[in-house]
Amino acid sequence: MKKIVECVPNFSEGRDPAIIEAIAQSIRDTPGCTLLDVDPGKSTNRTVYTFVGSPEAVVDGALAAARTGYELIDMTRHEGAHPRMGAMDVCPFVPVANVTMDECVECAKAFGARAAEELGIPLFLYEEASTVEYRKSLKQIRAGEYEGMKDRIVMTEWKPDFGPAEFVPRWGATATGARFFLVAYNVNVLGTKEQAHRIALNIREQGRGPEEPGRLKEVKGIGWYVDEYDMAQVSMNLDNYTITPPHVAFEECAKDARELNLAVAGSEIVGLIPLEAMLMAADYYIEKENLFILDEKQKIRLVIERLGLNSVSAFVPEKRIIEYMIEDENSEPLASMSVRGFIELTGARTSAPGGGSASALIAGLGAALGAMVGWMTYGKRKFEEHDATMRRLIPPLDEAMRRLIPMIDADTNAFNDYMDAIGMPKNTDEEKAARSAAMQEGLKKAVDVPLTTMRIADTCWDTMAEMAAHGNINSKSDLEVGAKALETGTWGAYKNVMINLGSIKDEDFTLRITGEAEALLARAKEKCIEVLGVLDGR
Repeated sequence: MKKIVECVPNFSEGRDPAIIEAIAQSIRDTPGCTLLDVDPGKSTNRTVYTFVGSPEAVVDGALAAARTGYELIDMTRHEGAHPRMGAMDVCPFVPVANVTMDECVECAKAFGARAAEELGIPLFLYEEASTVEYRKSLKQIRAGEYEGMKDRIVMTEWKPDFGPAEFVPRWGATATGARFFLVAYNVNVLGTKEQAHRIALNIREQGRGPEEPGRLKEVKGIGWYVDEYDMAQVSMNLDNYTITPPHVAFEECAKDARELNLAVAGSEIVGLIPLEAMLMAADYYIEKENLFILDEKQKIRLVIERLGLNSVSAFVPEKRIIEYMIEDENSEPLASMSVRGFIELTGARTSAPGGGSASALIAGLGAALGAMVGWMTYGKRKFEEHDATMRRLIPPLDEAMRRLIPMIDADTNAFNDYMDAIGMPKNTDEEKAARSAAMQEGLKKAVDVPLTTMRIADTCWDTMAEMAAHGNINSKSDLEVGAKALETGTWGAYKNVMINLGSIKDEDFTLRITGEAEALLARAKEKCIEVLGVLDGR
């Protein structure tokens, strides 16, 4: 799965378009980085940049931005309404997809070390990257701001984590760290500013003070009135959407609004939101309303409607959901091809794609046909007595279909490590041993991909058998083809497992994998006969 880290550097320049654009361009020019947003403020004299990429790429992007800021920003002349202590004031790294907080901490440390070495600037670690309680929050580190840094930085207890313990007038100091993704979220209330603020006090974590905390963790909030919208808003920062996601905040605000006899008129995401947060909301409403929705686009549409995200401006998923903004069409080049293109490429003078990728495709089609028969049964008046059964049978087949699609490319890529190992040097005994070990590990990975295809396909059989008993009999031939495709895909994957096992020297590994693969193949043959028999008996 693709790793995505967000980086949100804040620079102390919000008025000079040339400088703002130069920093933005330095991020755009960094391989692997996608610049999502540039938000300058004249009164604050500050610009917030938002970009994403792999852990390695975002560190490079942050360094490129810092390098440009170092050349163009002079803090000795800076004035603005926002608290600040440096040209690049803060540079947080945020996990978005398939990345841990620890990995983002490592990003912050790598950036801090490289920036200090190259630019000679002081940097402090903050939030999750800091282990010192008295200098963990940004507020603690930035106390006294740029003007006070000259005296603080020479104190032993305020020695920077990276760079010189001395004041750099042109730059100041930078805080870099790791934090959770912050979702800026507003709920619209047809009431007064005071009423909106009353709701905010009820739900935000700090509430009205230590003696009267609010109900929702990791939430900051205030109430205000927006003249542009002609209504009040409960304006919130959801500091950790995995603890308090937007749909929970919305429902709590709506609950308090009803108690005050106020109407809620939708809500607003300010900036970007991770796909996970939207799908969490979809799952909540699907369960709450006993809905049957599997398609991701429909899930997103459900959330937009239930949260009223179009209430003040159009919520366009492709421009507001991070993963949709950075979808890489080249991440699955084979699976993304046209049917004609894939078949013609398979038949070309090249070894890839070959039997393994074709097997994954065929197995995926088998699961897809099983799901299709379910959809041809569900929701039809003639078969409505089977609706509950179809709601249970369709999801596992749909999931298997989606899991098998990436295996098409994974099989073609399976030999990458092996081929890299072949190219390793072999001039000495040590080099030969390292090369041989790497080749063996590469072969084991090449075995694991088709074995995974077999395992995924195997999860379909019990469902396929039950679908044969209850599915729309008019789709009998579709399910028959699906069962044979699933068996054929399993057989093809088995052949790819066995041909690679022959070169692996680890006998225990070979025996274990051979036993599992043969059992999966035998079960596929047995279950295919069962499915076809059930259909023939109807």
